[in-house]
Amino acid sequence: MKPLNKYFDHTLLKPDATKAQITSLCEEAVKYDFYSVCVNSYRVKLAHECLENTDIKIAAVVGFPLGAMTIESKTYEAITALRDGANEIDMVINIGALKDKDYEFTEKDICAITSVAKDYNAIVKVIVETCLLTDEEKVRACIISEKAGAAFVKTSTGFSTGGATEADVALMRKTVGDRLQVKASGGIRSYETTKKMIEAGADRIGASAGAQIIKESK
Repeated sequence: MKPLNKYFDHTLLKPDATKAQITSLCEEAVKYDFYSVCVNSYRVKLAHECLENTDIKIAAVVGFPLGAMTIESKTYEAITALRDGANEIDMVINIGALKDKDYEFTEKDICAITSVAKDYNAIVKVIVETCLLTDEEKVRACIISEKAGAAFVKTSTGFSTGGATEADVALMRKTVGDRLQVKASGGIRSYETTKKMIEAGADRIGASAGAQIIKESK
């Protein structure tokens, strides 16, 4: 098992996050040696400047937090984030399209991002927003994500009606096996919850409370 700090995507996605707060996020990531920071696409350039001489990755959210935008818009946002220095793209699927059973569109939506990410040697995590889906839809979203070349499936944005649950992480892990990784995010604020998510099958934890969780664990 890897060290606890290396599970964390240290996250700040609030719309009112300031330059000073993003800089502080990056400083904390260095202090605790987290795996990555996760920021809105507008803040990738700043994070890249802050983390330039470190091995900490930068994850950018795309189509965030609703996912309900055109494929072209998502692709352009992803390309911009990758050019600015992102190593990972956390994209939100088009939830309405999935619920419409428009699986062809859902796959195209993800493929567009995995395709551009490949050009930059970056990986894609697909946010399926589990709180808005039935179990059947969650499974379908995982299968499509795998088919479309994603590296991860991810539970939540943290901006909808609920966050990560052990049951959802376990279901996603069961669906993708060891072929894809699973990221739990949304509402993870304690060491106890973190431990449960990892035990349920999470390979990565998205949280803004990473520093507090590491302190708690000790």
